[in-house]
Amino acid sequence: MTALKRSILPVLLFGLAFAPGPGAQEKTALAIMTAVYERPQPSDMSATLTMTLVDSKGKERTRSLDQRLASFGGVDKKIMVFQSPADVRGTSFMNWSYAEAGKGDDQWIYMPALKRVKRITSDGKGGSFMGSDFSYDDLGARHPSVDSHVVLGSEILAGEECWMIESKPKGAGDSYSRTVSWISKNRLVGFKRDYYDKKGGLLKTLSVLETKPMGSYLMITRTEMHNVQTSHRTRMEFTAIKLDTGIADEQFSERAMTKGL
Repeated sequence: MTALKRSILPVLLFGLAFAPGPGAQEKTALAIMTAVYERPQPSDMSATLTMTLVDSKGKERTRSLDQRLASFGGVDKKIMVFQSPADVRGTSFMNWSYAEAGKGDDQWIYMPALKRVKRITSDGKGGSFMGSDFSYDDLGARHPSVDSHVVLGSEILAGEECWMIESKPKGAGDSYSRTVSWISKNRLVGFKRDYYDKKGGLLKTLSVLETKPMGSYLMITRTEMHNVQTSHRTRMEFTAIKLDTGIADEQFSERAMTKGL
């Protein structure tokens, strides 16, 4: 198995040197985003995911999921299965991301009430994932080559000086007009990302709340997505994390989605 390379605002464990020259700002931004995308990761991971939905009045709803990820021949595969509460138990989501630049993710969802696996079309990827503030697109991967990147400046965040990198889609039909990411200059850790809607207004902010060292890896363990337009939040916390256990390819299939992990 090759190593997993991608997830939401991933973390990089080694430094980079960037040479100045013509167009250096754009090249540096692309180099940073590419390095974050290609960070070293375990060959597979399993974890319990607790998803907490918080409405504008502070009322919380909690959901528990099992999640597994692994990489097979340049394809990163992820499956998520809801365990509770009862009204969503057995619902599952699967995502396949490809190392090939420009090739979009394949995604599927299984609803027990419908008793069939449904493929998520490109038009549907901007929709909310199970009532959360994450879209289906947010749960997949995005190759740096599909966007143009520029360093907007620097800012202190979480006590560290960060690059502010703006990314704009090169093609049409994207869910967002642009994103801005805050990445630590010292550790190349992504701390925050702002998402802007198609009209150019700030839509939501993703914050990385906690990272933990596990072996030679630095894993993201808590995140929050805040929709500033609806005042709704979604917190995600990963526990019972296991790395490099040898998860089989057969566990990432439509049959696995219907049977559960």
